[in-house]
Amino acid sequence: MTTGAQTPRNPARPRRSRLRTFLPLGVAAWLVLEIWLLTVVAAQTSGLVVLLILLAGLVLGSVVIKRAGRRAFRSLTETLQQQQSTGVPVARPGSEGNGLTMLGGLLLIIPGLISDALGLLLLLPPVQKTVSRTAQRTVERKLRQAGPGGLGDAYRQARMHRPDGKVVQGEVIRDQDSGDAPQDPRPPLTH
Repeated sequence: MTTGAQTPRNPARPRRSRLRTFLPLGVAAWLVLEIWLLTVVAAQTSGLVVLLILLAGLVLGSVVIKRAGRRAFRSLTETLQQQQSTGVPVARPGSEGNGLTMLGGLLLIIPGLISDALGLLLLLPPVQKTVSRTAQRTVERKLRQAGPGGLGDAYRQARMHRPDGKVVQGEVIRDQDSGDAPQDPRPPLTH
């Protein structure tokens, strides 16, 4: 049955983000560049040198990830023990670099010279601090721009309970207009 109203032929689709549009293209270009660079190095030296470089990156990346994981686990254990003894959560300075160290190790494991160079850069403490600060500012800016009901609200709600001195801890007291118990909106069950 038709109502006489015309249906739109091209309904408005939500616009794709730039990241979803350009990320696959960027990954493909990066892979082509890595393969080209490895073939150039192999042509100038030998295939054995390229194989040794790739194996060295694999071994070094594995060692870096293992050490960073142990350091993160040790830091977590110490924090939990200190929190249990004092009852107050304590922020551990210097523990934020473990994630970037693990990312650097992962980039070393990925075969390629560009990823190895980026992985080695991420192992340097000044680079880690710069990347960490930049990422933190970017995330905070995006969360401020987020509308109500989104991830920004959830993040702000989670931050309310962080005892870093920025939020005054308190208790919410709700007024009840009459001493009646709240009623269940569901109808009673009948058999």
